[in-house]
Amino acid sequence: MRRRDFITLLGGAAAAWPLAARAQQSDRVRRVAVLGDEPWTGRRDGDSSEALRDELKKLGWTEGGNLRLDARFGGGGDRTRGYAAELVKLAPDVILVASGVSRDAVHRETKTIPIVALTGDLNQIGVVHNVARPEGNITGFVLAFGSLGGRWLDLLKEAAPNITRILNLRRQDISGSYIPYVEVTAHTLGVKVEIATVRNAGDIEAAIKGFSTEPNGGLLPDPGILNYGSHVLIRMAEQYRLPAIYPASSYAADGGLMSYGGYDPIDRVRGAASYIDRILRGAKIADLPVQYPTRFRLVINLKAAKAIGPTDAHRPRRRGDRISRDCCAA
Repeated sequence: MRRRDFITLLGGAAAAWPLAARAQQSDRVRRVAVLGDEPWTGRRDGDSSEALRDELKKLGWTEGGNLRLDARFGGGGDRTRGYAAELVKLAPDVILVASGVSRDAVHRETKTIPIVALTGDLNQIGVVHNVARPEGNITGFVLAFGSLGGRWLDLLKEAAPNITRILNLRRQDISGSYIPYVEVTAHTLGVKVEIATVRNAGDIEAAIKGFSTEPNGGLLPDPGILNYGSHVLIRMAEQYRLPAIYPASSYAADGGLMSYGGYDPIDRVRGAASYIDRILRGAKIADLPVQYPTRFRLVINLKAAKAIGPTDAHRPRRRGDRISRDCCAA
């Protein structure tokens, strides 16, 4: 064999080898664990794990083929901690966590298994210090961060200027980093903040019913509350004619008055699937920076606005806002 032919053959083999190795690696059955509250995609059917399966399948991972998916949903408190311990014992290749409680429970159980989180600001709560190169075993996609709390209230007040009091619904097991921003903005706007700590949909109903006995109220639910039942919040807000703002566009599409946020829930699933895919193919957590939304979308549901009462749903566009009315004709 001539030297030129040998070099050509060697070069071709070097180029083909990584593809063959990647194919062989992806054919091996991998295990992915999921822990969170249902739904975390904003899908009307609430089947979040099915949405994740669909996205992973597009990337070459098929359950029953080269992928095994173990999912646990619901709980809170001891039940969530029990689920976390159970999933870690299964020794999965990666764990997806879709709530702050789930994140903390899993992180207590393991500091070695890679974790992809769909939760609040990992940096602000001290879980990750270097968002560009996470130093531990956790990374993810941030939905809500501190200053958004003040922005939500500011937009709600502009849409419904008559608001003089808001009900901030909070989960018992979560303390959001945006709460101080809500309180500062409320003071600036002259709005009184009333707090209701809830544990389930029944608590949400009772809190809103009690709050509605006085006029000029609005609702500002913590993102974690939506896992207890966004349909309950939307229904109660319409029943008692209470303006409310939500952190993701799917809630406005489902009948909520307005939303303001970065990632759409389904976009977060796509992002999580891409990170899981990269981890299964050998990427390290340090190679996967914590992702923050870079564009924000304001969505106003005109049908809900008419049902709840007069709001400034056609306000002028502000610089930095991306206004969508995809759901407004619903």
